[in-house]
Amino acid sequence: MHIVTIHQPNFFPWLGYFDKISKADSFVFFDDIQFPKKGGSWSNRIKLFISGDVRWVTAAINRDYSGTRNINEMEFLSNNPWRLKMLKSLDTSYRRYPHFPETMAIIEPLILNAESNIAEYNIHAVTQLGKKLGLGYDKIHRSSNLKKEGSSNELLCSITKTLGGDTYMCGGGAQGYQDDNLFTKRGIKLIYQNFQHFKYPQFGQEHFVPGLSVIDALMNLGFQEVKKFIIKMK
Repeated sequence: MHIVTIHQPNFFPWLGYFDKISKADSFVFFDDIQFPKKGGSWSNRIKLFISGDVRWVTAAINRDYSGTRNINEMEFLSNNPWRLKMLKSLDTSYRRYPHFPETMAIIEPLILNAESNIAEYNIHAVTQLGKKLGLGYDKIHRSSNLKKEGSSNELLCSITKTLGGDTYMCGGGAQGYQDDNLFTKRGIKLIYQNFQHFKYPQFGQEHFVPGLSVIDALMNLGFQEVKKFIIKMK
């Protein structure tokens, strides 16, 4: 069985994203999919504890364009100090956390990365964090580099076949748009990730809040403990 899974290059994503990478034989950054013209996107924002409350932390993006653009054509807003603001927020809100020094040593240079292209920036951050969490580079691909055809579900099937996959793993939110029968017709087995968010002690919090950026887990547990959880869930 060769499992292929595909996901947009997200901005310092949650633990479920890294779980998805760990369970796949081939993980594809869907970098040439259209970026939403309006509204928020996981490609440029995350949730973290900021001053004790769960809040969005957002990277400013340049929306001054006409028509549509793919993620790998999108740029961060130049001359906007969002990187420094994010570091300041982390310093203010997470300084007392048990693994703050260890986490910041890795996270700070990733945040300060001067790369202006959103896809390139996110792919670099995810792969570097993945490396620290024991996830290898050999399984990583970009959809923009792959031979493929079709759209929507046909496109997913095409990418899976291109990588020699016989199984496609999707996330929990795919039921609304996915044609399961099409995968069967293409000779591809469909499986669901079914990620169950593990609970960990969140400093200063009475009740656990799931779905935050991996940064929160690292600040509380450190890289070695997060790595153990990801390996255990594989």
